[in-house]
Amino acid sequence: MEKNLEIEISKTNRGKEQIILNRKYKFNLSSKRKDNSKKYKCTEYKTLNQCPSFIILNNENQILEYDDSHNHLENKFGAAKSIVKNKIKDEISKSSIPFNVNIKRIYDKISQGMGLICPGYNSIKSQVTRSRRTQLPPDITTFDEIPNESKYYKTKRDENFMIFKNNDLIVFQSPFQAELFSKNKHIFADGTFYIAPIFSYQVFITRTYVTELNCFYTTSFSILKNKKQTTYEILFEEIKKNSSKYNSIEITPKIFHCDFE
Repeated sequence: MEKNLEIEISKTNRGKEQIILNRKYKFNLSSKRKDNSKKYKCTEYKTLNQCPSFIILNNENQILEYDDSHNHLENKFGAAKSIVKNKIKDEISKSSIPFNVNIKRIYDKISQGMGLICPGYNSIKSQVTRSRRTQLPPDITTFDEIPNESKYYKTKRDENFMIFKNNDLIVFQSPFQAELFSKNKHIFADGTFYIAPIFSYQVFITRTYVTELNCFYTTSFSILKNKKQTTYEILFEEIKKNSSKYNSIEITPKIFHCDFE
């Protein structure tokens, strides 16, 4: 068996196990054995080459057997492409918010260690982007499908910002937004139908002008299923209740700005 064999664990575009050998050859998982060892076949075995090469690893990914009878040229570029894609996918999977991951920045960092053999960014961009989409939760089609708990309800500081949910309403307000709402006397509110999810009636936001930031800042946003007065009343009661945690004074904005609802 050839000496100095180096393997790197990867995955195919379909998420199946794959190993890269010496950054030259790719092997896909073929079978698992009773002793927990795994047999991988060269990816060229399904092509016209019908490459007979295979490799067997134990459950600690140590090489037990390697048949190096490749009947085709090395594919360093293809191997490098798989390695880069897998490393980027690993970084995406570590993030609680996949769409916040800067794929190009990760690629630039990885490419520095790959050298000239590193594939171009455009050659892997579409596949990595598709992989990122698969990590998102399925689309919600009804109001009842909105989860009561979700990792997407957490800020970067691990603070929960979904403060209320019932059959007609869900309210989002981070601790920072609640503090701003409680300490500023001018509150602006408005609803919009254009960005409302198809299963809801409108998105409703509150804002305030923050002198320290020299700008308007959103202090809450909510998704409403209807336009009933009781829904609005519950909305503001919950915002006031949550904001009162950050101000001992009763939350009563002196000036409230809104259009006709």
